[in-house]
Amino acid sequence: MTIQRDIEETLLAATKRLLELRDEHQGWTGELSSSALSTATSVCALSLVCHHHSDNDLFENLRLQKLNERGLQWLIQYQNEDGGWGDTTDSPSNISTTTLCWAALNMDSPALENLANAEQRAEAWMLSRAKSLSPADLSQAIDAVYGSDRTFSAPILTMCALSGRFGKGSDAWKHIKALPFEIAACPHQWFRWLGLPVVSYALPALIAIGQARHYHRPSKNPIARCLRNLTKKKTLRVLQAIQPDAGGFLEAAPLTGFVLMSLASIEQGVTQVATKAVRFLVDSARDDGSWPIDTNLATWVSTLSVQALAGKGDLSNVLTDIDQKNISQWLLDQQYQTEHPYTHAAPGGWAWTNLSGGVPDADDTAGALLTLKSLSQSSSSIVDAKLIKAVEHGVLWLMDLQNKDGGIPTFCRGWGKLPFDQSSPDLTAHSLRAWHVWRSLMSRPCQLKIDHASHKAVRYLLAIQNDSGAWTPLWFGNQHAPQQLNPTYGTSRVLRAPLDMGLDEKTAQSWLAARLRGLNWLLSSQNDDGGWGGDVSTPSSIEETALAVEALACVIKESNDDGLRPAIERGCAWLIKRTESGTVFEPAPIGLYFANLWYTERLYPLIFTVSALGQAMRSLKYIDASNMAKAS
Repeated sequence: MTIQRDIEETLLAATKRLLELRDEHQGWTGELSSSALSTATSVCALSLVCHHHSDNDLFENLRLQKLNERGLQWLIQYQNEDGGWGDTTDSPSNISTTTLCWAALNMDSPALENLANAEQRAEAWMLSRAKSLSPADLSQAIDAVYGSDRTFSAPILTMCALSGRFGKGSDAWKHIKALPFEIAACPHQWFRWLGLPVVSYALPALIAIGQARHYHRPSKNPIARCLRNLTKKKTLRVLQAIQPDAGGFLEAAPLTGFVLMSLASIEQGVTQVATKAVRFLVDSARDDGSWPIDTNLATWVSTLSVQALAGKGDLSNVLTDIDQKNISQWLLDQQYQTEHPYTHAAPGGWAWTNLSGGVPDADDTAGALLTLKSLSQSSSSIVDAKLIKAVEHGVLWLMDLQNKDGGIPTFCRGWGKLPFDQSSPDLTAHSLRAWHVWRSLMSRPCQLKIDHASHKAVRYLLAIQNDSGAWTPLWFGNQHAPQQLNPTYGTSRVLRAPLDMGLDEKTAQSWLAARLRGLNWLLSSQNDDGGWGGDVSTPSSIEETALAVEALACVIKESNDDGLRPAIERGCAWLIKRTESGTVFEPAPIGLYFANLWYTERLYPLIFTVSALGQAMRSLKYIDASNMAKAS
């Protein structure tokens, strides 16, 4: 019983810490890691605003220059020992981030200590990855990373040109492919017909970078040149129309920075769009001189936190009635009631943040639905008609997102060509859980749709399972794993999908067998120290160990299989030791942002630990009680 006592004591300490980190709406905001990539793009953008608009307010320019200087100092301070930069301060160097930081070091700035040394070290690292630093060779190295997808390669190369790294005049743009920004002048309904279902997500960069390329090196094709000249003003109006109120596109400093630097270079640096973008970058700068990859994941970490607290038992034991009602109302307020002006997503979903730059997505919608269910199950909560209507709206939104293969994509239904519309097993499993917990309270037509969607989703999960038995997620990875994938995350999430969903006998048997293969993979991937990494034989982390323990704890209660107890107890023991009994939580870079950019979230290890230990405590007590009942 010693381990169970240790679990309870650690859980108590971790829960206390999690509750202490609530914000003004009694939810959680969290904190994303500082990003060298975000810092480099922000420095470049603000520097170009000052350079091209020196007649701007003197005080404003001085403030921007100060931010730039601090940003460059931060980059120099956190340069990796090998001379490159990674996405987080704990990430290995990569060609994309290092190239952007190298470009930022060339911007107009006061003389900084070690700047020349940092530049030389960066160039040495880049030469180990590219034939030379010529525009042709560097462009080839960047293009090799992203292939035919220019969503991120074009912005990187554009920043190299704007920073002066590719020389002066139109020749600096010679190796940067033109972007068809004129597409943005078309009605958005045409995008799918044109085979561009996700173009809206890249629209700000497409417009701004496309116009910068056209401005600095117009097409030699007279028809293309004429068409782009005719659509310049209209596409800039589109850019203004889709810009969030706070100024940050997707709440992301990199995307906003790329847009701003492009506008500044074509004499659009003091327009309404640029002014709002500047304000966003200024407001999101951190005191240490850095910028995060995104503002926050407030909705996401709030839903995860509530579910983690619910995993240990009645929420009323940790959240007051008022707190629960405030969180529930806050969540309901975040549901989109109209078509999203940026992505044109239908109403009914939730985004990762409550800020204006967020867009609705599957994972956050499923998380919101599960959290509303947890809150409604509290003895003091009432499931009223308003809540049911909101929930059914969200449930239908998720089902409308389902791809033909039965899987759930992140943002939009499509052909699976890009991450935006690609089905993912963890998102699909998360959606299955959300549908399942609310099914009995939905209207009969909605129940029938849930049954149909669930069958399709399970068939997708059966088809996508790896030969090893694992499932691989889309937006989470592990820097130490082969191909930097994270089957531990994916498999643990899929194992939490419901077992009983009214499937036909054949599908139910296949689903049970697939879950058993996934369970065996998870058990076999446990490290000798008792923890889990992102894959077999990768270093253990708090996040991945907690996710694995949580999944096993749910399975043991579901299956009443006491054989899982040793693995659960070893995992809990590792968590207890690593977190110093629930007091220290070091985050690991497991999150993947757009374009596979790594990030850490300060709350992930804490939230996942609370959820894992809470589930483990309940499940072990359940098994003990069951064994005692059998014995008697």
